[in-house]
Amino acid sequence: MNSDPPSSRQTGLRRGKKAQRHKETEMIRKARIGDVKKIHKILSAYSEQGTVLPRSMSELYDQLRDFVVCVDSADGSIIGTCAMHICWEKIAEIRSLAVLKAYQGKGIGHELVHACLQEARQLEVEQIFVLTYAARYFRKFGFKKVDKALLPHKVWSDCLKCVKFPDCDEEALLLDLKKK
Repeated sequence: MNSDPPSSRQTGLRRGKKAQRHKETEMIRKARIGDVKKIHKILSAYSEQGTVLPRSMSELYDQLRDFVVCVDSADGSIIGTCAMHICWEKIAEIRSLAVLKAYQGKGIGHELVHACLQEARQLEVEQIFVLTYAARYFRKFGFKKVDKALLPHKVWSDCLKCVKFPDCDEEALLLDLKKK
């Protein structure tokens, strides 16, 4: 699951353009061991709202290599996170996208997703999907709605943790990376 359906103000995507922000004060990088507690805190706040799946500390350590973070260079704080999780041969998932409210609307979510998509391409992933309440947001990256039944069965192991299972009301979207 992903964060609240962002408005154009929250996502920084206005009329197809990313909002301006001070790139010199924020940096996207791969997550590190020392980031896990901060990532957990951010994701826990959103999971309490029902907009992302909860992730245990153990899961975050196990899947640390999936995560990228946005760091505020001024104080070193983690202000956003996103993961690209390989599910099966040639298919991956964008998950756990969350940006602190105070930093929304600056294009940080866009850059986090972009970093995950870039890594997926480097790894020769052919398709990447997202389960989300923010379908409109992900369509701006080229994702298209698909039937959830088309997704690998391995995906549903995470869904078992969701309070909404089996009555999932998220949309499944897929991006074909071979076309770009």
